[in-house]
Amino acid sequence: MRLREGHVAVVTGAASGIGLAMARRFAAGGLKVVLADVEEGALEKAACGLRTEGARVLAHVVDVSEREFVTALADAAYDTFGAVHVLCNNAGVGSGAEGRMWEHEVNDWKWAFAVNVWGVFHGIQAFVPRMIADGGPGHVVNTSSGDGGIAPLPTASVYAVTKAAVVTMTESLYAHLRAEGVPVSASVLFPGPHMLRTGLWESHRNRPSRYAKERPRRTPYRSLGQWETAMRDAGHAIEFTPVEDVAETVVDGIEADRFWMLPASEHSDRQIRARARSMLDRSEPSYLEHFILD
Repeated sequence: MRLREGHVAVVTGAASGIGLAMARRFAAGGLKVVLADVEEGALEKAACGLRTEGARVLAHVVDVSEREFVTALADAAYDTFGAVHVLCNNAGVGSGAEGRMWEHEVNDWKWAFAVNVWGVFHGIQAFVPRMIADGGPGHVVNTSSGDGGIAPLPTASVYAVTKAAVVTMTESLYAHLRAEGVPVSASVLFPGPHMLRTGLWESHRNRPSRYAKERPRRTPYRSLGQWETAMRDAGHAIEFTPVEDVAETVVDGIEADRFWMLPASEHSDRQIRARARSMLDRSEPSYLEHFILD
């Protein structure tokens, strides 16, 4: 799909991080952008910034875990701009789960699935039928993570499980779209190859009371900055991928109709090969040994 001026892009989780970077990149290409986020103040700030840069913007407060919010987002996008050509289901949260998997709180699973999995499905269901009915080109980008889609991260099992689900959901979506023979396609995004400066570490700031934790978090790090400082003080080198690079990967992937939006990385390729080799050999998952907790 060739992106062109006047196309409309909808991005969830758009008030900061990867989502805002994607919205900026789309706007720079002349697209109209619909920003959706659960955090109203940050959303309005992001929208104002884009409008100042000359973009045509619609900002909509959305809790993607609730179907009616996402349906209302689709209604607003179509009422305002008349069409949607790109949908980026990008909103996501870290679960806040700690300890062994069998020690995780049920609400950690419920919240992470509500946003990271159900949020993606709600976006697909609210937008894709309309994108197909329009008859024009369209593209859906679902944000996963290397932690779940490339090599599972046992130390963040809840988050990793949800992101693995996003991969399979996107594969299914792609197959269904191809079976229909429509000019709408789908991709799964793996941001990286290094860590990113996003609000994922501070997801707890938007955690709804219905998914409240039953006990206080044990981690001493309440933000990415605190964790980064601790790691650097301990002598660990940390590399970050600029969110602008991720946005460029998305645009390039859409225009090339690339299903796997996966930046080239020797580390990622090694993980993929190790996991595939383990499956083909029917052997133990030795690729997980690095993550085994003491």
